[in-house]
Amino acid sequence: MSKRDDQSRSPRTAGKAPSRRSILRALGTASAVLVPTAVLAQASQARWWEALPGFGNGGEGSYGSGARRDPSAREKKNEPLDDLRPDSTPYRSDAMLEALDAGIGHYQKIAAAGGWPSIPGPRMIRPGDDDERVPLVRRRLRITGELTGPAAGYQSLTYDSELEAAVRRYQQRNGLRVSDRIDHPTIAAMSVSAQARLNQLRLNYTRLRDLVQGRIEDRYVLVNIPAFQLEAVERFEVQQRHRVIVGREGRQTPGLKASIRALNFFPYWRVPDSVATLDLIPKLRKEPEYLDKEKIRVLTGNFNGPVIDHSVIDWTTANAQAIKFRQDPGPQNALGLVRIDMPNSEGVYMHDTPMKQLFQQRTRSFSAGCVRVQDVFKLVGWIARGENGWDEQRIEDTLAGGQAVDLTLGRQIPVYFTYITAWAEPSTGQVEFRPDLYGRDGSKEFSGEHDPDAPPLPSNAIQALAP
Repeated sequence: MSKRDDQSRSPRTAGKAPSRRSILRALGTASAVLVPTAVLAQASQARWWEALPGFGNGGEGSYGSGARRDPSAREKKNEPLDDLRPDSTPYRSDAMLEALDAGIGHYQKIAAAGGWPSIPGPRMIRPGDDDERVPLVRRRLRITGELTGPAAGYQSLTYDSELEAAVRRYQQRNGLRVSDRIDHPTIAAMSVSAQARLNQLRLNYTRLRDLVQGRIEDRYVLVNIPAFQLEAVERFEVQQRHRVIVGREGRQTPGLKASIRALNFFPYWRVPDSVATLDLIPKLRKEPEYLDKEKIRVLTGNFNGPVIDHSVIDWTTANAQAIKFRQDPGPQNALGLVRIDMPNSEGVYMHDTPMKQLFQQRTRSFSAGCVRVQDVFKLVGWIARGENGWDEQRIEDTLAGGQAVDLTLGRQIPVYFTYITAWAEPSTGQVEFRPDLYGRDGSKEFSGEHDPDAPPLPSNAIQALAP
């Protein structure tokens, strides 16, 4: 997928506003139906792409903006709080290893003292409820430090505001949806034994130690899959952090080391055979018009073969080995407006997405294995910095031009896809856990419980097929 379909297309002259024709050309042959007139009228302005459906989100994914919604508003709606690590120390550091080692020592003492009580479930406890399990929850959170202060009143059966604040802290530190309720996923996480958590900390210490061994590069990108976050590191400090979306069940994002080789603006999406076989062709048996709606073309033989009329294809017998699918560039494209090229044996990469609302969910395992990056053009700017003639303005001009452009990096940047489910923050010593998304920690109790109150996925066809 590193070769482009039309190498003859070149970037527009920097600084010139795109014409209606160039925008429509970039969005595909039928995009006049897709893009509202008001959007086209705005195209003479900078950052026209922010007016496209799913791309302008008030700071949630638009280029260069760091604005966020009011945290108190998120809490009132039981939406996730900020789930990115606050510390500038990267995962790959001696300081992280030292902090985790201290966390292991702390949990050794807890386990040796008998651990903490298990919380019977699954009935939910709401603020103001009187419940016989509340004293157990108080003891549980006091042992791990979410609840502090004197032990007086710990036998109260009432779920009061003090305990509610402690529950929120616990949910935050364990990668759970932060709410005012002691729900089934929270009860399940609290009931994992102290010895099991100690074993999990030791396992992740080994993973981090392996990452630190050898030379640590001056610049690199690291994705922590179960924490759903990415950090761009330079000179041993984190310069940027981004929320990411990773592979869903059955389409796991692999652990790997690769190198970022290029940036592909306005990419085509060449649908992998696996996605075509498992997702796209079965969908076309029920909804053949999906191809036109999502600007997906059918080709014979290979991705550069001739386009064929999909209306003559019998989808009940279609074979992904004989035909290929290629989605045109544009706002409907599953890769968004940029793809980060990092060749590897697993065939995965990082990219933009039109499904930016998914970044607001606490658990973000929705893709078919690739990694979607929030505020991706901020990361793109960091990657391109130092490349001759490339700066923030050049990136904006490239987007405004609406043409396919490939930037091949003069200096490739290492990238690590890692799997860290437990760590300790060096600045505070606070121990953090995340659900074992893919069951790689060796015990089902680490995987967490499904949140029945999690926000539903948007009913968008791209979601079912995106890489």
